[in-house]
Amino acid sequence: MKKFIAILTAAVILFTLTACGGEKTPSETTNTPSSPTASTQEKETTENTNTDYDYDAIPDNMTSKDGKYEIAFVTDVGQLKDKSFNQGTWEGIKRYAYDNGKSYKYYQPAGGDSATDEDRYDAMKAASDAGAKVVVCAGFLQGTALQRAAQEIKDTKFIFIDGWVLKDKNGEPLKNVASIDYNEEQSGYLAGYAAVKEGYTKLGFSGGGGGTNAACCRFGYGYVQGAQDAAKEKDITVDMNFSWEYGSSFGASAELQTMINGWYSKGTEVVFVCGGAMCQSVFAAASANEGAVIGVDIDQSEESETVITSATKGIRESVELVLEKVYTDSWNDIGGVQTTLGAKDDAVSLPTDTWKMESFSVEEYEELFEKLKDGTVKVDRDYEKGLKNDNFPNVNLNII
Repeated sequence: MKKFIAILTAAVILFTLTACGGEKTPSETTNTPSSPTASTQEKETTENTNTDYDYDAIPDNMTSKDGKYEIAFVTDVGQLKDKSFNQGTWEGIKRYAYDNGKSYKYYQPAGGDSATDEDRYDAMKAASDAGAKVVVCAGFLQGTALQRAAQEIKDTKFIFIDGWVLKDKNGEPLKNVASIDYNEEQSGYLAGYAAVKEGYTKLGFSGGGGGTNAACCRFGYGYVQGAQDAAKEKDITVDMNFSWEYGSSFGASAELQTMINGWYSKGTEVVFVCGGAMCQSVFAAASANEGAVIGVDIDQSEESETVITSATKGIRESVELVLEKVYTDSWNDIGGVQTTLGAKDDAVSLPTDTWKMESFSVEEYEELFEKLKDGTVKVDRDYEKGLKNDNFPNVNLNII
């Protein structure tokens, strides 16, 4: 991802046209950031001109002089500070807004993890009513509500992270929606390959969304492919537990922690966890069993000593990229089409500055990454067919 930010200044970006009791009201910005002090939580947009600042200290809550908020974020399920997908998206929004003097606000749909399409639509409508010129919506669950909102609120631009091209009632692409997704299968591949090259032979994957979240599915499928290729090169066979159990809400749970505890106690050495706050359960299980964890979406090395690396994608950077398009009259480049970002854009990676690999070198990783980037190494994206084909002779895959 070290070069990914450079595409903010590129003339064009690469496109892949493909198909990852009581009245409820949206919950608005009630969380308090841990880094800034209370006195820094309210900032006028006119103050946001200094580029030499700690991004992590940008407040989640801010005050706009006119009471309007120009850039809005509608969260996915889970918490804003989920140490994963929501957080990465929000940080990209805050960074762009703060650096460019734009007001910003986040909206969490009513209902929390049980939010309905109506709840999500209400949050999008509330954002627009509060002055949003652009609304960033994170997660595939936003699709139905966003399709409705984009048709009704035509003057607002929407950014659909982990989304697909949305169409109007006539089957035409909605031009006020920019759909962004990623080659998560490539990032998962890097993680699986690295784990086996590091010497792990008993692996695990715990995914969110119950197997219905395309991004999580691609991460997991890539992970299996990476493990297969590395094991084949080493002429060994590795074991892998692969499960969507207890991940439907993307939340931590006692049930998930118990399952992962069982994996570790029976010999699993490293678990790739992909699904928001689910990571907290896996971190706890790993800590109790001296196990290792591979994080996801953003670098999670600071969240637990058990994290050996993270399969990341450029959520922060891509959000900034698309917001830049909004404000440089380049929306036509991305509105109404699918933009898929991957190794070719430096938008997937393992963060080598923080990883704990000892046997798999940075040089070996960089060589592999370049092969992904130039297409020498290809990773299949079709997880629905791929996992059923049993094309993994060097991986004993135990799908739970």
